[in-house]
Amino acid sequence: MTPAAQTPETDVEPRWPAMLALLAVGGLRLALPNFLSAGPGWLVLVIVVVLLIPTVLARRHGNHTLNQVLGYLITSVITLDMTWSLCLLIAALPSHQEPPQTLLRSAGVLWITNILVFASWYWRLDAGGPRARELRGVHIDGAFLFPQMTLDREAKKAMGEEAWNPGFVDYLFLAFNTSTAFSPTDVPVLSRWAKLLMMVQALISFATVALLAARAVNIL
Repeated sequence: MTPAAQTPETDVEPRWPAMLALLAVGGLRLALPNFLSAGPGWLVLVIVVVLLIPTVLARRHGNHTLNQVLGYLITSVITLDMTWSLCLLIAALPSHQEPPQTLLRSAGVLWITNILVFASWYWRLDAGGPRARELRGVHIDGAFLFPQMTLDREAKKAMGEEAWNPGFVDYLFLAFNTSTAFSPTDVPVLSRWAKLLMMVQALISFATVALLAARAVNIL
């Protein structure tokens, strides 16, 4: 049986955490004020839902190329929307027209969104994406050096991790640490594209926390 013909039941990693993250980004968008949006607050959530439907159907029918392309498209949409909202929020700071409560809420929403967005990118891009990682079985090479990858065979066997593969939660933890500590902490970064993405994520997190939240607190 070729990889394209395999059914979803053969997949090792469940995809629902990644889909929930995308839906959460759309839901968080509703908590942002109208001045941070180029359109209605519900637009991003609708786009995510509309694109998720063919994404799931493509995977169920074994069309993994279409599934991957649609996944990139969804993640790109929410990335552009987050970046646009952050730029609008920074541009609104000098006017001093927005109440501090609005700034704090917006900074918190964008900070959480930043984590979910980049966790989705890491999950989709590392080692060829989730489908490629599933087909390879044991994860021994990728853009990130997870602690489980450094264990010897006996240690993995004792821990029941002989066939360990990173799931979405692993990338979510990586993204959370990057936004919190501005570094990957316990997961070294090996690939150049991953280093660039982490630099962008840390920069967004710094702008959100250090500039926006600090400004809001100072005028309380």
